[in-house]
Amino acid sequence: MFFKFLIGENKLATKEQYLDKNQMVEHIDITKFNTVDMVEAMGKTAFSARTLYRAADIYRMMIEEKGCTNILTIAGSLVSAGMRKIIVDLMKNRMIDCIVSNGANIVDQDFFEGLGFRHYQGSPFVDNHELQELMIDRIYDTYIDEEELRVCDETIEELCNSLEPRPYSSREFIEEMGKWLVLNEKGEDSIVRTAYEMGIPIFVPAFSDCSAGFGFVSHQFKNAGKPVVSIDSAKDFLELTKIKLQSDETGIFMLSGGVPKNFTQDIVVAAEMLTEDVKMHKYAIQITVADERDGALSGSTLKEAHTWGKVKLTYEQMVYGEVTVIFPIIASYAYHKADRSKREDRRFNDMLDNE
Repeated sequence: MFFKFLIGENKLATKEQYLDKNQMVEHIDITKFNTVDMVEAMGKTAFSARTLYRAADIYRMMIEEKGCTNILTIAGSLVSAGMRKIIVDLMKNRMIDCIVSNGANIVDQDFFEGLGFRHYQGSPFVDNHELQELMIDRIYDTYIDEEELRVCDETIEELCNSLEPRPYSSREFIEEMGKWLVLNEKGEDSIVRTAYEMGIPIFVPAFSDCSAGFGFVSHQFKNAGKPVVSIDSAKDFLELTKIKLQSDETGIFMLSGGVPKNFTQDIVVAAEMLTEDVKMHKYAIQITVADERDGALSGSTLKEAHTWGKVKLTYEQMVYGEVTVIFPIIASYAYHKADRSKREDRRFNDMLDNE
């Protein structure tokens, strides 16, 4: 299948051939494979294998500590790459209490699939001019239909038009997105709908940097001079800080870096401004391919975060590898190994909505 996508090799002529229904991205199901034996064997080796084991064991500890709030941060393009069901299964099994994400994973990809659309396996070795002419967007080696993506943009605009015109935190707006999916009987296995049904907050600190942004632009442009729906980023920060204040301990599991990583680490400092006795994040894991030497946030180590008073050093682990390879292994280990019997539905959305 791969070779027909090569430039000059049976060049595809139609959109339907690129968006092959037999080549849709399938989401990994961690309930169907058990990595416990493999990961524990890695713990008796060295180098990256032992590092992966330690990260998996830290995640197990996060889950088994009663009262520990587990925050998953997501960056990059993971739902389009088949990671969606892993995240949903972790949510449904009370292994995640809160999510902080970039906009693409939540809107352009998860909500997009919740509307009934899909991502497709492709190749980076294609005629990109042809893709553009056919209105096919490429995410490295996957494809998405631009015409369907515009339906997603328009749906966000319609949702804006239906809501009371006021500032919302991204969490509040994403909660409305989940409610919309329920009312329209869509997205049963989506992250957004699952979060709504389980009361799990999703924060997107840079919410306009995705398809939601296009919907908001159109909504506000067409309603110029009238009250409009907007996103209050400061309210995002306050609400996530309140979750920190309500938690005995906190652990963060970071998939890549970016804004979600920094936003989540910063709530310790924000909480310290509001009260005297605030604990640093007790647990911290990051999977990344970023290098710390360029000074960028995505590659900054968790030991560096400790100097800012954000992360304790006892249970922290950097894992250098690509998320779509490492995340399923750690998630499967935790799903099959961790004792979840003491965990409860935290339903932080209910707490924030009722304030």
